[in-house]
Amino acid sequence: MLYGLSLLAGIALLTLGGESLIRGAVAGARRVGVSPLLTGLVVVGFGTSAPELVVSIDAAINQQPDIAVGNIVGSNIGNILLILGLCAVICPMVVQPSALRRDGLVVVLASLLFIGLSFGGALGRIDAAIFIAGLVGYLVWAYLSESRQHIPAAEMHASEAEEMTKLPTTGWMIVVALVIGLGMLIGGSQLLLYGAIGLAQAMGISEAVIGLTIVAVGTSLPEMAVSVVAALRRHADVAIGNILGSNIFNLLGILGISAFLQPLPLAPRVALFDQWVMLGAAGILVLFLYTGMRLSRWEGAALLAGYAAYIALSFTIF
Repeated sequence: MLYGLSLLAGIALLTLGGESLIRGAVAGARRVGVSPLLTGLVVVGFGTSAPELVVSIDAAINQQPDIAVGNIVGSNIGNILLILGLCAVICPMVVQPSALRRDGLVVVLASLLFIGLSFGGALGRIDAAIFIAGLVGYLVWAYLSESRQHIPAAEMHASEAEEMTKLPTTGWMIVVALVIGLGMLIGGSQLLLYGAIGLAQAMGISEAVIGLTIVAVGTSLPEMAVSVVAALRRHADVAIGNILGSNIFNLLGILGISAFLQPLPLAPRVALFDQWVMLGAAGILVLFLYTGMRLSRWEGAALLAGYAAYIALSFTIF
């Protein structure tokens, strides 16, 4: 019970801390005159992935690589199958494929890069440098291409920043929101890891399974909140763009930073099963973006069913 309460408290703090950090960062970016495009592309992208960042770094430093890697891979799977499926069930999603094709392609390429670099069974500092260089290259490419011309992708990233409401209005409120958010993220990550590891040991479940499922879902709640709100407002491009951006930041940024701080060996089940589910989920989303412009409730339900099957397999066969 203690481990379960610690887990729930950690998830709550991560969710609240992530929200506070995002709102403070977006308000600060507006205050200093950062463009909506850059705010949506970088600030919101990094902000919604802040829980994954703090938890994976904490796990890596504390010699818990299965949770560090599992959190990222599991989050990327859940972002597409769980969150996108939920959004489509709530409200059928009509999108502009041209606004999302580049980011969809980058998600697939980043997933393939992960599979290629982890082929030896571990991610080292050279691999980390490649991930981080890939993220920098993506951000430069995206910003330059979108700032030079009026394209749907630029409007979508600007809209991501505009989705944020009830922002701090004064300098001291922005600082307070950032400090409180960061504090909650750090405290929440400690509680989450304590509860997750204790629960895994008490139930005889591997840390990899806990990281890929419970921890991954817990750290993905900010993405879920932003995407669900955008879907309810009929802003499907923003909902899917948020998921794509989060998956890119997770693999190239967070995993890169974590592996740079501490080389990360991969659990055998990740190489055998989970990385291929992650690639398959990315492929399904790109197929949707390139062949259709609508994700119906039935298709959303199919994604949710796929995630339920993945969870079932995670706790049984794998």
